[in-house]
Amino acid sequence: MTEKQIKELQGLTTTEAKKIQERLGKNELVAKKKESFLHKILKVIREPMFLLLIVAAVIYFILGEPKDGAIMLVFVFGIISIEVIQEWKTDKTLNALKDLSAPHITVFRDGIEKVINSFDLVPGDIMYIAEGVKVPADGVVLRASTLCIDESSLTGEAEGVWKINTENRDTTSTDYWRSDYCYTGTLVTQGTGTILIDKIGAITEYGKIGQNIMAAPDNPTPLQKQTGKLVKLCAGIAAVLFVFVGVVTYFNIPDHIFRDRVIESILSGVTLAMAMIPEEFPVILTVFLSMGAWRLAKNQSLVRKLPSVETLGAVSVLCVDKTGTITMNKMTVTDTSSLTSDEKRLTIIMGMGCKSDAYDPMEKAMVSYCEEQGITREILFGGELIKEYAFTNETKMMGHVWKNNDNIVIAAKGSPEHILTICNLTDDERETAETKILEMTKQGLSVIAVGQMIINSTNDIPETLIECGLQLLGMVGLVDPPRESVKQDIETCTKAGVRVVMITGDNGITASSIAKKINMPNCDKIITGDELNKMSDEELCLRVKDVSIFSRVIPEHKMRIVKAFKQNGEIVAMTGDGVNDAPALKYADIGIAMGKRGSEVSREAADIILLDDNFSTIVDTIKDGRRIYDNIRKAVGYVFTIHIPIAFAALFAPLLGINPASLLLLPLHVVLLELVIDPTCSIVLERQPAEHDIMQRAPRDPFEKLLTARILLKSVIQGFVIFGASFGTYYAFLNQSPGNAPLARAMGLTIILLANVLLVQVNSSDSDFAIKSFKRLMKDKVMWIASLGTITGLLVILYTPLCVFLKLAPLSLNQFMLAVAIAIASVVWYELVKVIRYINKNRLSQQIIMNKNKREV
Repeated sequence: MTEKQIKELQGLTTTEAKKIQERLGKNELVAKKKESFLHKILKVIREPMFLLLIVAAVIYFILGEPKDGAIMLVFVFGIISIEVIQEWKTDKTLNALKDLSAPHITVFRDGIEKVINSFDLVPGDIMYIAEGVKVPADGVVLRASTLCIDESSLTGEAEGVWKINTENRDTTSTDYWRSDYCYTGTLVTQGTGTILIDKIGAITEYGKIGQNIMAAPDNPTPLQKQTGKLVKLCAGIAAVLFVFVGVVTYFNIPDHIFRDRVIESILSGVTLAMAMIPEEFPVILTVFLSMGAWRLAKNQSLVRKLPSVETLGAVSVLCVDKTGTITMNKMTVTDTSSLTSDEKRLTIIMGMGCKSDAYDPMEKAMVSYCEEQGITREILFGGELIKEYAFTNETKMMGHVWKNNDNIVIAAKGSPEHILTICNLTDDERETAETKILEMTKQGLSVIAVGQMIINSTNDIPETLIECGLQLLGMVGLVDPPRESVKQDIETCTKAGVRVVMITGDNGITASSIAKKINMPNCDKIITGDELNKMSDEELCLRVKDVSIFSRVIPEHKMRIVKAFKQNGEIVAMTGDGVNDAPALKYADIGIAMGKRGSEVSREAADIILLDDNFSTIVDTIKDGRRIYDNIRKAVGYVFTIHIPIAFAALFAPLLGINPASLLLLPLHVVLLELVIDPTCSIVLERQPAEHDIMQRAPRDPFEKLLTARILLKSVIQGFVIFGASFGTYYAFLNQSPGNAPLARAMGLTIILLANVLLVQVNSSDSDFAIKSFKRLMKDKVMWIASLGTITGLLVILYTPLCVFLKLAPLSLNQFMLAVAIAIASVVWYELVKVIRYINKNRLSQQIIMNKNKREV
């Protein structure tokens, strides 16, 4: 079937497709099950923290204090609402990411070609498939151009199946698997095809086999395991202290009747247990990783697997393609060299060696060059195409057999190293050709050799291109200039301790020339694919330590290169776009697929899909990965810090013999603080921008724990200072007025809430001062809402009737200003630590410069 006949089929209109989809459903094996809103609420309530809150509310009702119980339940409802809303937003974000990363396919709808989500395919659609695409629906082959499909996922047979169009079908064949039909889940390994969709979803052959296949559960990430252990450890400690505080409280109130002593003891224990459990950790991970992935997607980097976000910050080696990633992927023919002094013939044969529907940038450039020279597509492709010699990674050349009237010619092109082996050349001709090839490659050109073979009859056409005896017509030089930003990006990576490695199928001298232009380290050291074949794995591990260019490699080599780097202890990110790149992408720590030119299979194997195929986007992604991990650490440190004054207030009060009714924090106050802590750690800290030196640090150790001894020590010291300030002030006021516990409690709670607002700014950077962090977020509305919301909430609970309900007392202006001053002092002291570090860092830098100058003298 010709292209014209296919166009005449018109395909479906968007309206027709929608009606069919409403009737038959989406093209998916198993329909997505939506989690009910009630189930989300029950999942939140099952968490230990909320069970404790409900227990505390019930105890208040038992004590005959329904007012306190009701307030507690209102707070519980508030926190549950925050948790559910955050989970809903996270699910929405993740579903949006899944929709973005879903397989896409080109179809013919409304009379034009469109790219749609493959889930939206319906019977009657006309789709186009090409090498690397996983077939998304069953359908009839309308047109096939050297179309070969791996159907092993269905048949178990590893050998590829060559497809023919339905007009050439053998109607007498009894074979169940048809050669004019494509099946869902199979893989296009070569060629292109136009398919009329016949079946979708569960009724496809693949769907019949896999109807009972359900999505595998997500395994916890290393970060989730770490935080899970932390939460369990804290919960265990909380359980022990719950009993301890309960017993101490029981003996502190001998004047109470037995029932009240027991209930008050349980309440004291519950308060401490609530304060000890850092239930924010799972929320932090989920929100930070999903929101981080969403921000990356908006910057052209689509994360398919959330754990890869945390791995990004540890990347130490970045393996990238040259064409399209480092270069602009805008090939232009800039030089031709005819060995027969017939430039026109060289240009015509070059064009005839290309596909008529060329999608490869190099072939597009060649066809465009022909048209610029006045050689039309009719001249190039107007004859009868008798045979195609497909390009393979092994041969690195391709050819077409064309018949024009009675003339039969083989037009071949490919890498000079391979084309020259099948050309009939004298020693002088070979030397001239090799000299010209070297001259062109030194100019940074990608060189393609072009040859022809005149055939007398169709019976004389060789079976393979290797069997041909070509006449070498000459060479074609193409240039693909580096992207403007790459030079700066390479410098950024070098400073960040990320080594950039170029892996290309191009000539080593051409690759080295490009590498020199962008100042890539070790650009003069090259390993070719042939050299790599001769090396053992041990030798390769040694060589990769100082080699940054791998040329004339095939996708199978990439796996060995990645393995070698990983065996040397590196964390490897790697780009790929072809079918054969998929194993290497899977094996790399971070697989990065090309979104524009990449195959569907490589995108499925990758952790991240690069939507613009741009090297700068990879660098920005690594930077943002570091920022996200940094912010997770800051949030975890913040949670520890702010929980210390809450937990120790609940622990120390019974030990000091303070009456349960006069405690600094009652269960409802702990709930009130949780209402502030959750949004602060999961919203404000997630938005923190990257620190100025984030790409001047070495990659983090992937085995380093999330909560290091240094972070824990800092959090503990900060937490104890805030505890000392808040509890000390509360205790001092309580001693002055033993009968005015609400006033003392209001002072202590005010200090904790104000310290919380300041703590975010002070801890937003270990090196930058808080004023810098504040300036960076000056225009961030969310930061202002969270900070001003906390302060406004504090004023509301202090100076409205709510004050009495919360067992607090309004503060005078002097008392409020005293609380503000103490809160500032309890947090801002850490700025002095930054000043000392800054001075020491400057002294060290000056000392290094002085020592360097002395050595030079």
